[in-house]
Amino acid sequence: MDIRYFDTLESTNNYCKLLDPNTVGEFTVICAHAQTAGIGQQGNVWVSEPNKNLTFSIILKPTFLKATDQYLLTMAIAIAVAENIESHLSVLNSPFSVHIKWPNDIYIGDKKVCGILTTNQISGSRIIQSICGIGLNINQTTFPEWVPNPTSLKLESGQNFQLDTILLTLLKNIEIEYTNLQNNNKEILKQRYLKRLYRMGKESDFIYQEQIIRATITGVNHFGHLQLTTSNREHLSCGMKEIKFII
Repeated sequence: MDIRYFDTLESTNNYCKLLDPNTVGEFTVICAHAQTAGIGQQGNVWVSEPNKNLTFSIILKPTFLKATDQYLLTMAIAIAVAENIESHLSVLNSPFSVHIKWPNDIYIGDKKVCGILTTNQISGSRIIQSICGIGLNINQTTFPEWVPNPTSLKLESGQNFQLDTILLTLLKNIEIEYTNLQNNNKEILKQRYLKRLYRMGKESDFIYQEQIIRATITGVNHFGHLQLTTSNREHLSCGMKEIKFII
């Protein structure tokens, strides 16, 4: 594992895209103490106070995965992050509920503590390279008012955390889940993901086709689409931009 630290980058994901995919090694990690233009899901800005949080990207080469199986990688990374967060908080002997909010945000209760953005490079039917960007709120305690429902490990626990310690344990978790995925433990992975899926099996409000609907999440299909059943017994299969949680 090759970890490269930078004081400031525009975006760790964008920096990874500039590296030559033919020479950069798998599990190269680009970590920035500050980002000037961090990227979140759907082009949103990722806000992170310098030297308070983790903002990094990992280069993976999951050539063992078909392009149609790319959501399995999303599942594996999300599980690794969620379990790592839970392990650090459980040391404090407090009841924390760490969930994966579809498609791959990490929530503590109803608040967002981490965002994950994975971009895949595909050749033919295979994924030849993935860049997985992770922004994890650690010691930041104040956020801009326009940031929706943010939290951090410190806000949840009242404790300060060592960034390097969490980074190293998190990377180890990701490496383990990645190896498990490579060894074809797909069904177990799906079960673990669904067990942590935010609002799984609970009737909730969503915005769908510009209307508020009442629906229950029933799962995620092979392509990563969220599966829901409405209060009218209508079955929906939604891509990332087709449905919005009301929190």
